[in-house]
Amino acid sequence: MIRSLWTSASGMHAQQLSIDVIANNLANVSTTGFKHSRTNFQDLLYQNLREVGSETSQAGTIVPVGVQVGHGVKAAAVGKDFTQGSPVSTSQDPFNVDMMILGQGFFQIQLPNGDTAYTRDGSFKIDKEGNIVTSDGYPLIGGQIGLNPTTHTGVAVGEDGSVSLVTNAAGTNVTVAGQIELARFVNPAGLVAMGNNLFKESVSSGTATTGNPNDAGFGSLKQHYLEQSNVSMVTEMVDMITTQRAYEMASKGIRTADDMMGLVASLKR
Repeated sequence: MIRSLWTSASGMHAQQLSIDVIANNLANVSTTGFKHSRTNFQDLLYQNLREVGSETSQAGTIVPVGVQVGHGVKAAAVGKDFTQGSPVSTSQDPFNVDMMILGQGFFQIQLPNGDTAYTRDGSFKIDKEGNIVTSDGYPLIGGQIGLNPTTHTGVAVGEDGSVSLVTNAAGTNVTVAGQIELARFVNPAGLVAMGNNLFKESVSSGTATTGNPNDAGFGSLKQHYLEQSNVSMVTEMVDMITTQRAYEMASKGIRTADDMMGLVASLKR
């Protein structure tokens, strides 16, 4: 009877983690480039009360099915789904450097400590030095263009990652000032989320492979667009209901086990 208490408790712990993951997905439904997470579960150790293939009391007779009792569930992984989010158009201002990746790849961001981080969030800005940076001021690698608003009339980002400075109102006189490279990984789900829409590589993700947009295996860039979160609110709400009911049923398992132990304890009365 004690086994059922701990088995049900493991189910409640697992569903609590699942609801935490769902809540984070829903909280970031409007976060640019956010990738939703999914919880994967595994069953726990089994106790063999009767081994499969053991002999019965009758000589030569083999048990076709054993007796195994499980001890519950555990959360095995919380993985990111890096499928493409929907594009959304932003301002057509000539100095707007919002951009999104159509296809595979990550923008490379230079951190203050010199490390490289990776992101799908293309909501970039121009800093006081005229370079392309994130909302936190971290430089986009390849975005050191030296924009001067007194001499330049706009910035143009090509599908191949070339960044050009425009010097006339018609937008025909351009000078290539930078080249944005993308990075991709063998296992992007192995990237470590750092917060601030940034990821860092790990042993599981593999080493970054870099290349220009539109190269084989890399997506293209689209200026004046951003990639929306790939969170589906309908799916998350269904998962929330399922998780809530699973948590409730696990709690009822504990209550039932407690009632049954109460009946046994009351037999002497």
